[in-house]
Amino acid sequence: MKVEQLAKLVIDSCRAEQVDYMMTGAFAVAFYGIPRSTKDVDFVINLIPSDALQRLIRNLETWVDFESQVQFDTLTWGRRHIGKPKADTGLKVELFELFDDPFVKAQFARKIQIRSQQLGCETWLPTAEDVVIQKLRWGRPKDLEDVKDILAVQGPESLDMDYVRNWCCSHGTAERLLEMLKAIPPI
Repeated sequence: MKVEQLAKLVIDSCRAEQVDYMMTGAFAVAFYGIPRSTKDVDFVINLIPSDALQRLIRNLETWVDFESQVQFDTLTWGRRHIGKPKADTGLKVELFELFDDPFVKAQFARKIQIRSQQLGCETWLPTAEDVVIQKLRWGRPKDLEDVKDILAVQGPESLDMDYVRNWCCSHGTAERLLEMLKAIPPI
């Protein structure tokens, strides 16, 4: 199984179970910036109705084994459910629960439906601005590289930079944003 097939399985299961979702991580970066390799597929899942997550996991259990223990993610401050394909591929699925954080809720509300050439289907992604904000918030080296790539490919002039700056000020990452804007590589 390839990572794209795993992502498509989760998308198809979300649709079948009518679970509101948004893909994040490397797939969102690839859409707005420069693709990079990944071994996981990341989704934010709306827990309304309350059985949405259980239905989704049940739908996926033919292909994916989920860990029984829910993990608390110290980077996002949210709860995540990790699954691995039954065929030992080294891949994993991470389902992050939508939680009560003002930015996370705004990001989810602003998600857009796109046609993914990489996956060959429609899916829901955060906006480019929201990917930049979230990556700046996390601030890991690979996240900052992703920010530079998205800013270089999209161009700050095509993004709602007032929206980005407002959230960065709220999160204390405005200086990090300025550094990334100065470091945009030529394409």
